[in-house]
Amino acid sequence: MKRFLSFIIFLCFSFTAFNQNKNEIVIIDGNKTATIPAFVREGTYYLSLKDFADKFQINYYYNQSAKKIELKNDKYLFKVSSRNPFVVLTDKKDNTQSIFQLATSTYFIADKIFIPLYYSTDVLQKFLGTALKYESPNKLIIQKGFALTEVTEEKTDLRYDVTGLEIDEKANGTLIRLKSNKRIPSYASSFKDGVLTLVFRKVNADIVNTSFEGTGGVVKKIQSKNVGNDLELKIFVGPEYTTNEVINVEKSNDILITIHNKLFVKKDKSPKKEKWEFDVIVIDPGHGGKDAGAIGVNGVKEKDVNLGIALELGKLIKNEMKDVKVVFTRKDDTFIDLYKRGKIANEQNGKLFISIHCNSTPKKPTDANGFEVYLLRPGRTKEAIAIAEFENSVIQYEENPQRYQKLTDENFILVSMAQAAYMRYSEKFAEFLHNEFTKHPKLQSRGVKQAGFYVLVGASMPNVLIESGFLSNPADAKYLSTKSGQKEFAAYIFEAIKKYRDHYESEMKAN
Repeated sequence: MKRFLSFIIFLCFSFTAFNQNKNEIVIIDGNKTATIPAFVREGTYYLSLKDFADKFQINYYYNQSAKKIELKNDKYLFKVSSRNPFVVLTDKKDNTQSIFQLATSTYFIADKIFIPLYYSTDVLQKFLGTALKYESPNKLIIQKGFALTEVTEEKTDLRYDVTGLEIDEKANGTLIRLKSNKRIPSYASSFKDGVLTLVFRKVNADIVNTSFEGTGGVVKKIQSKNVGNDLELKIFVGPEYTTNEVINVEKSNDILITIHNKLFVKKDKSPKKEKWEFDVIVIDPGHGGKDAGAIGVNGVKEKDVNLGIALELGKLIKNEMKDVKVVFTRKDDTFIDLYKRGKIANEQNGKLFISIHCNSTPKKPTDANGFEVYLLRPGRTKEAIAIAEFENSVIQYEENPQRYQKLTDENFILVSMAQAAYMRYSEKFAEFLHNEFTKHPKLQSRGVKQAGFYVLVGASMPNVLIESGFLSNPADAKYLSTKSGQKEFAAYIFEAIKKYRDHYESEMKAN
């Protein structure tokens, strides 16, 4: 595309159904205005690539049966498949490929492919050949004359070379590192009759060095086989197998595979029922004491808002769930080390850990608003990573910050193995929270996300971290500063707790 585009994309907020055609993106290109159909899911806007190409006269090839689209200009081919988080940009000059992994998959709706606008900024910028400036959830500027943002991607060609694997047996499972010289863009998995089958696309492997005979752990054997252009990995597991996870290693082409076993084995025939009763909730007001946390545009301190919400939540639980004990990691303006918060929860035999925080942005004031719920997993967006880094920065106030090991992808897998028994309950509680937050008349729920929070690592129980709103947003800050706002927000959390308790107790009864 020879000419530069200089336009502003305004995202028109509407949560009506897509087939009513009221979700759209308005694109202003100089004196011209165009509307592009959008699909909205949990606050994320997805752009119709076909309509985008039509409006701005970009050549494209659309394969409806394969559900793929390829945009073309003088320099690049931009390939996108439906229901796939990986998109490919091919340099026409030397035929090299850049593979971009989006934070969420594309969608195929009404015979069109939609990409998440926010997470596609890097690849769109490179394809268009002009700088993009994403200012807020509803504003994207594409301007002539700005230097292109540095884009991080892996250069590759059509050949892949998997050289071997490493096995690390743990008490609660097995960690497998698949060593690769080339980035592996996608995989498929299935499990049947004790065999986990992983098919890695467009990868050829050294069969001898990627096979394994087990030594008594949960993984009994690994068989490797090249099938066409793909690698088929069959992992034979024992009856103690529960779940698995596959993650691309940070700053590497390697793949990490975790094989989780059953964490808890009943050692007697009549385990104490009290062990599983929903009888203790641990509430963790983030920050405190010398750590103020974020400072709102109205001067309010995050530590005070967190404590206010926590105390109101505790009152609701004590008044309406009299058989449940409430434990606070702090009940006043006191600084508590992050590791001690999880330690308190474990010592009190908590059945649910809720860490309460407030969000903020570096730029103040901001239009960003609403609630977010986080699970302990590797952050997959710059925003999530930045939030985790801010919340984790509290360790600078501690006497021994060296105690915390950096949460790399590999360390996260080890953490996820340790918390495998609780993750599905954490996910369920996060779902209940999101559903309740969507009912708020003024503030939106920004969905369930994932990031690496030290405070969640130590809590050996179902756990979540809640960002109650943006103190950098005047409306959010005003709402969260008031007693009524804190009380109302606590009520939303409590409604989710009630629904979660019903679910938890029915699960325990069934098991």
